[in-house]
This record gives sequence, structure tokens and C-alpha cells, in this order.
Amino acid sequence: MDKEEANSGKNIDNYLDNHYIHRSNWLRAAVLGANDGILSTASLAIGVAAASEAREPIILATIAGLVAGALSMAAGEYVSVSSQTDVERADIEREKVELKETPELELQILAQIYEKRGLKKQTALTVARELSEYDVLGAHVRDELGINEMSEAKPIQAAFASGAAFTVGGILPLLVALFLPLKHMEYALYGFALFFLIILGALAAKTGGSSITKAILRITFWGTVAMGLTALVGYFFNVNL
Repeated sequence: MDKEEANSGKNIDNYLDNHYIHRSNWLRAAVLGANDGILSTASLAIGVAAASEAREPIILATIAGLVAGALSMAAGEYVSVSSQTDVERADIEREKVELKETPELELQILAQIYEKRGLKKQTALTVARELSEYDVLGAHVRDELGINEMSEAKPIQAAFASGAAFTVGGILPLLVALFLPLKHMEYALYGFALFFLIILGALAAKTGGSSITKAILRITFWGTVAMGLTALVGYFFNVNL
């Protein structure tokens, strides 16, 4: 490989690095966990604060919600993504059998996929043959089953990201409940939670290369709805705990 080809390869790698889809798996889990951590614990604290004049019940509810939520998020994400992994592995094993028993049919299927993507029939067949010679299983897993490194399910990674992110998000409302004045606590929790959600939405949008404005509007609206409804429940059962 000469110097020009090497530089060309580096330029292509740099260009690919400008895309964000490879971050989608861990980013989705982390954003969901942190968002849920802030929203769930803040909403729970707001509901209790609206129904109580003491700090202890608010703190207790916030800590309980934080611990339960983090474990629930991690376990739920692990089970969900593990199920996806099981389906992917079963499909890959099935594909191995089909490639062994009906290789010509599988070649035609691969060629049809490329043809539907815009290649001419003969070109599609040529591409299918060449890719099959290079890595037949990889070609079918990627193009027939739609499984690749970026979309491949990773249960432990997703569970850790969700649980850790929920914990970080949940600690923020807890700090508010611990240190801010008790009077009008529910309003302080709402204001700070909304501020945290906006920061999170902006960071997630920036990391993912999407619209920051849309992310902020979306997270502000649904955060307000969730916390507002929870506060109404607290006011409805207005009791001194």
C-alpha cells in the first residue's frame, strides 16, 4: 500500500468517526436510565412533599425510589436485551443450517437483497458471490438478518449503563431533598429536576448529533406532565406524614 492509499484510508476512517450511530446502544440505555432516575425520584419526592410537612418521609421515599429504580432498570434492561440476544443467536444458528443445506438458494436470496437496494441483477449476483467467498455467514447475518456490530445486543453493557445512569440521575433530586429548605420543597424539586432534565437532554442530543431544541422541548413537556400529575396525587391525599 503506498502513501496515497494509506492517507485515503485514514480519511475514510475519520469520515466514519463523524457519524453517531455507533453510539446508539449505550447512549439509549444511559439516557433512558438517567432520565428515569431524575424523573422517577423527583416525581416520588414531589408527591410525598406535597402531602407531608416533614423532611424525613421525603428523603426516605427518594432513597427507596432510587435504590429500587436503579435495580429495576438494570434487571429490566438485562432481561430485555438478553432476550434480543437469544433471538439473534437462534437466527444465526438457523442461518448456518440453511447455508449448509441450501447454499444456492441463500446466494439468490442475498442477490435479491442487493437488487432491491438498487443494483442491477447481474451486479447484485456478482456482489453476492464475492461477499459469500469472503465471509458467507457474515454477509447473511449483516444483510439478510440485519445484525451488525452497532446493533448487536449487549446485555451486561446495557444493564450497567441503565443502572449506573439511573443512580446518577436519582442522586440529584435526593441532594435537593436533603439540603434545600423544606418550605415549598415540591417547587424546588420540580425546578431543579427540570433543570437537570434539560441539561441531560441537551448533552444526549449533542452526543448523538441530533437537534438540541427538540430534545429539550420533548423532555421538558413530558417531565412537567409526570411531576405535575404526581404532585396532584400528593395534594389530593394531603396528609401530615
